[in-house]
Amino acid sequence: MRRYKKIVAWQRGHDLAIAIYGITRSFPDDERFALTSQIRRAAYSVPSNIVEGSARSTPRDYLKFLNIAYSSLKEAEYFLLLARDLAYITANSFEELTKQIDGTFAPLYGLINSIESRTSFHRPPSIVNSPGPGETSC
Repeated sequence: MRRYKKIVAWQRGHDLAIAIYGITRSFPDDERFALTSQIRRAAYSVPSNIVEGSARSTPRDYLKFLNIAYSSLKEAEYFLLLARDLAYITANSFEELTKQIDGTFAPLYGLINSIESRTSFHRPPSIVNSPGPGETSC
């Protein structure tokens, strides 16, 4: 079993989840079961899927959960954009949290690539060719 607390992507994902829980406390009450719930779920899904994957016995299973974590991180990124555009968070808070997200993408993506390079299992083309943090697709 892998020691998930030593995984940088888990550490940063955990910190991000804590930050998102903090910022969403100020969201409107009518968003409690909507955006607040969704962004929190996406945020804690990142470290929790890293934990679950690290407990799996095969690299293929581990990759499955790491890819779910990656997708959840992209989802959290969008929810933060939505929260900013709805004026639930300030532009400064958005920038700060976006930096945390970008700082989580890098080690998570590196971990996925490292495991893939040691196995014959690869991500679907839609993920391989997807834009990275700060990029846009045409």
